[in-house]
Amino acid sequence: MLQAMMAAEVGDDVFREDPTVNALEEKAAALFGYDAALFCPSGTMTNQIALKVHTRPLDEVICDEMSHIYQYEVGGFAFHSGISVNLLHGENGILTADMVAAAVKPPFDWLPRSTLVVLENTCNKGGGSIYSLDSIREIRAVCQRLGLALHLDGARIFNAMVETGDTPQQMGVLFDSISICLSKGLGAPVGSLLLGNKSFIAEARRVRKVMGGGMRQAGYLAAAGIYALDHHIERLRDDHANARQLAVALAELPYVANIRPVQTNIVIFDLIPPVTPKNYLDYLLKNGVKASAFGPQTIRFVTHLDVTHAMIQQAITVMRRFV
Repeated sequence: MLQAMMAAEVGDDVFREDPTVNALEEKAAALFGYDAALFCPSGTMTNQIALKVHTRPLDEVICDEMSHIYQYEVGGFAFHSGISVNLLHGENGILTADMVAAAVKPPFDWLPRSTLVVLENTCNKGGGSIYSLDSIREIRAVCQRLGLALHLDGARIFNAMVETGDTPQQMGVLFDSISICLSKGLGAPVGSLLLGNKSFIAEARRVRKVMGGGMRQAGYLAAAGIYALDHHIERLRDDHANARQLAVALAELPYVANIRPVQTNIVIFDLIPPVTPKNYLDYLLKNGVKASAFGPQTIRFVTHLDVTHAMIQQAITVMRRFV
């Protein structure tokens, strides 16, 4: 990947003159069956651009309460777009068509307009949970019937697809826009892409600029994204296998409870008091294992391409020694 970055041909992307950025955008758009794509520094930016383009002030976005756009994007839906959020309680972050239909508000003056639905696949806070293709189709049908746009926060969409066998083209036809991340499981150092039709992406470019996301010789970063799409998708299966090994080991530990179902590369579990996240994370870090607190008694592990099978075995040994 580093060699591909150093060999990249670059130009000024603000003027659309960076050939490597252009190639990345064309590659990603074609992969999912869209007309166009936009390279951005982060998935938060691609999501926030999508919210802005799909809505007007006083609208609302319907999403699960675990959604990244609600939990981890600093209230950007209000800051950038002047919209409200209608939070639903799905199962591990997964919504159903009936839930979405029931959430749409009537057109009264004193209520925000229900305009946009956002799904997150896989859902980070839900433990890497996956939407089935049929469930997305049902939600899409509701959105079409009720005149709602549908956006996918697909930061980990490739993790979902390697598990389900669904194709990018099958996913692309169901959404008005998709955000995909290059810097999580795919291992690029920086970057996400927003996918949509030409008019949507034309407006998204303007919003990216006002958010400070216009970049100059960004082809060095785009080259990493191209390499990631070419080489790092199928190997996500290794991450999932490693995550399942962690879950099996955690289930045997006396201080662990409530392990979320492990479908992809995220393992979330609770610690039984008096063990706290702070003393547990301190212990792990002293023994060469990194994890993160995910709630008052909750820990999250994420497996990725820099974590080998041997490292997983080492982490399991460390966890078993905790007293």
